[in-house]
Amino acid sequence: MRAAVLHETGQDKLEVLDDVEAVGFGPGKVKIRVRATGLCHSDISAMNGVLPQPAPFVPGHEGAGEITDVGDGVAGLSVGQRVLVCWLPACGACPSCKRGQTQLCLAGFMNAGTPNFKRPGGDVFGFAGTGTFAEEVVVDAGCAVPIPDDVPFDIAALIGCGVTTGLGSAINTADVAAGSSVAVIGCGGVGISAIQGARLKGAAQIVAVDPVESRREAALKFGATEAVAPDALGDAKQRITAGEGFDYVFEVVGKSATARTAYETTRRGGTLVVVGAGAMDDVLQLNMFELFFDEKRILPSMYGGGDVLTSYERAIALWRAGRIDLESLITHRVPLAEINEALDQMRTGSALRTCIEI
Repeated sequence: MRAAVLHETGQDKLEVLDDVEAVGFGPGKVKIRVRATGLCHSDISAMNGVLPQPAPFVPGHEGAGEITDVGDGVAGLSVGQRVLVCWLPACGACPSCKRGQTQLCLAGFMNAGTPNFKRPGGDVFGFAGTGTFAEEVVVDAGCAVPIPDDVPFDIAALIGCGVTTGLGSAINTADVAAGSSVAVIGCGGVGISAIQGARLKGAAQIVAVDPVESRREAALKFGATEAVAPDALGDAKQRITAGEGFDYVFEVVGKSATARTAYETTRRGGTLVVVGAGAMDDVLQLNMFELFFDEKRILPSMYGGGDVLTSYERAIALWRAGRIDLESLITHRVPLAEINEALDQMRTGSALRTCIEI
């Protein structure tokens, strides 16, 4: 089959090959024909080494498609069923799952060191244990989540990560209060979803912050009341909050510098929500006095900070009701063969979310 492969960490181009085979099918597994996959910035972070991922590997973790085979012992799934790919399935038995924090389950990471594919030249891994930049994937049955027939594959793919992460950060993690002030730093697909979540929760002011003008313009269409470049954030803070700071600030970039800016933009007693996935050696510095004196809550948000299956269902219900706009999140649809063009668009910031048709 065809798949897009990164041969070495640090390369900025993928090679679309036709000699890749999905491996590992057996008891407890399902085989999925991928129909659409989102291009998430986490894929780029894995390619450049910000996120740990063995190479060579097939990127992609936001996917949707049809089940083509079901292994022994799998219940509730059947051939032909339409599913989205959950890259972080819950085992249901670990302490995190028993506490109801299924987004913190580590079971999905246990297979990260096992190759998902092979080529004549050797093994190939799948990013986050999936690798959806391929025509076919083999995953644990828990990774295959059935979707209703009225949900298009491209919409389902985005719900599989970016939409769930952004919406959940505002609804689950922050629990944004009605009438509050919000700033969102970083307005790609996840940031836009956080903006939509804050709007749903009734925030009065939502300031979108991004260096790319096209993203700022898009943020206004998704519910931001104002959109500014990073160097204008201080002025927005002064005008909107009289210099006190915003009630909630979402950091959706994954860098210590922007997290520090987010902290300084949050009012005393306010809430900083860390949504961006950053590097292990990028350290955020806070002194002990400000940490105590300002009493700002710092809340990391992993995969939307809630049960992902419930979050999927909520996103679909809100989309059906017209309360959130998911179609407009997809600014480009490209075939697998044009994946490098899509990567370039995301790096330059021109795309909110690119959907790859496979």
